[in-house]
Amino acid sequence: MPLIEVTLVAGRPPEQLRELITRLTAAAEAATGAPRANIRVILREVPAAHWAAGDVTIEERNEEQP
Repeated sequence: MPLIEVTLVAGRPPEQLRELITRLTAAAEAATGAPRANIRVILREVPAAHWAAGDVTIEERNEEQP
């Protein structure tokens, strides 16, 4: 049973997240041959203030952009 876990910065519309689930499921089905009903997708949304690289959060990086 394939399990796909994706972590994203929060804020995308529900329709975009649904499309991601659909495409990930299709890709896993094509790549592994697993039945669609056995493929699991978990999306985790993280606030931009809780995700950092190089000691700068995504929220801070977004605030710096014009």
